Amino acid sequence: MRTVRPAVGDPDPVQTGQSTTLAKAYEKLTSDVYGNALTFRVDAVSRRLGATEPRVAASIAHQALAARLWSVALGCAVRYGRLPDLDPGLLLWDPGATAPDDLRLTGLRALPGGTGPAALAGTVVRVVVDGHLVPLGAAVRDRYGLAAGLLWGNAGSALAGAARELDRWARANRCADAAARTRTLADALFAHPLLSATGTRAGPAFRRRSCCLYYRVPGGGVCGDCCFTQPPRSSPRAASG
Repeated sequence: MRTVRPAVGDPDPVQTGQSTTLAKAYEKLTSDVYGNALTFRVDAVSRRLGATEPRVAASIAHQALAARLWSVALGCAVRYGRLPDLDPGLLLWDPGATAPDDLRLTGLRALPGGTGPAALAGTVVRVVVDGHLVPLGAAVRDRYGLAAGLLWGNAGSALAGAARELDRWARANRCADAAARTRTLADALFAHPLLSATGTRAGPAFRRRSCCLYYRVPGGGVCGDCCFTQPPRSSPRAASG
C-alpha cells in the first residue's frame, strides 16, 4: 500500500506530529478532513485504495482500527494475564501512519482485576467493546451512515483475525498454554451479545453475516470470512445490515 502524502501546503496534522487521542477522534465527526482524526483517516484510506464511496473507506478504516485494538488487548491478556489501561484518553493516534506506528500509549499502568478466564474476558469487554468499539461505531454511523450490523460484523471479523494470529503464534512457538488461553478467551468474547450474532465459527475459522464492502474497492473482491462467496452484482445496501 502506498503512503499518501498531502500536497505542498496542506496542514497535515500527521506530518507535523500533531497526533490526537482516540477519545478526541471518537467525538462527533465533521467533514473537515484536517479538523478530525477519524475523518482524516477515512479520507487517507479512500485515496490509498482509490475508493470513491466514503462509506466503503469508512468501513475498512473502522475494521483496521478494531483489529489493532483487539490485537493489543488479546496479546496482553493471553501472554501476561493482565491488560494495560487502554483508555481512549490515554491512547495517542496518528491517523496518517500505518500499523504498528499509529497508536502510542502515553502511560503504562496495569488494570486491576482477576486473572481467571471469565475475569479476563470481562476486562477485555470493558476495555475494547465499551471503551472503544461502542463510541467508534457511533461516530462512524453518525458521519458515514453505516449500519450497526456491518460495523459489529467488522468487530467480529477483527476479533476472529486477532485470535487466529495469536493462536498461530502460540502453536509456532510451542506455547500450548497460550493457544488454549486464546481459544478460551475468544469463546468468551464471542458470547457477548454484541458479538455473538456477527458470524459463525468453526475452530479458528469465521464466516461473518455481513459484508465490509471491500468488494466495492477498485480491484477488490470478497474477504475470506465474507458472507458472500463472490462479489454481488446488486447494490451493496442489502449487505450493510
